[in-house]
Amino acid sequence: MSATRYPPFRPGTELAMCFTGTLTERHGDRVERIPVPSRLADWFIANGLDVVACSEADLDRARELREAVHVCGTAAARGEPLPPEAREVINMASINGSASALLTTEGGLGWQLGPGGPVAGALGVVALSAIGIISGARDGRLALCASPTCRAAFFDTSRSRTRKWCDMNTCGNREKKARFLANRGSAGGSSRDT
Repeated sequence: MSATRYPPFRPGTELAMCFTGTLTERHGDRVERIPVPSRLADWFIANGLDVVACSEADLDRARELREAVHVCGTAAARGEPLPPEAREVINMASINGSASALLTTEGGLGWQLGPGGPVAGALGVVALSAIGIISGARDGRLALCASPTCRAAFFDTSRSRTRKWCDMNTCGNREKKARFLANRGSAGGSSRDT
């Protein structure tokens, strides 16, 4: 019975919200970051969940959960009722997951993925993370990314709870660069007019 230690998450991220980020640019040119089962297994391993192999059926279940978390997270961020079908997908992943939280020897959080299988256990952990965030049991705020091509739901744990971007390294930088170039272009145009 070995526990896998979570890597440290960046501030403001949580496992469920990181998982929804495996499909980016939802309102632009979509980018699928788990296109094949082996990439799903890689994602689980990178996030401290001991899953060494996934099947196409596992990938389908994972994507269904990812979209349910996205739909419920978006509804919660907008203060809207949670869609029943998406809520049911999250609840069933939690019920079928049978993972147990463990303390590691270093005092960190680890997971023992239950007898239902490692993928079901890992998806259950993602579902538990989503439930904690969407239900308000976690200290933070659900928000939607300000990028018009992204609009991903993210969990804001910053002190002021005023983050605008799901990830400053992608959406935030892209938007800041676009504003800079637009301002630079308009400043250059006005100097030519005088």
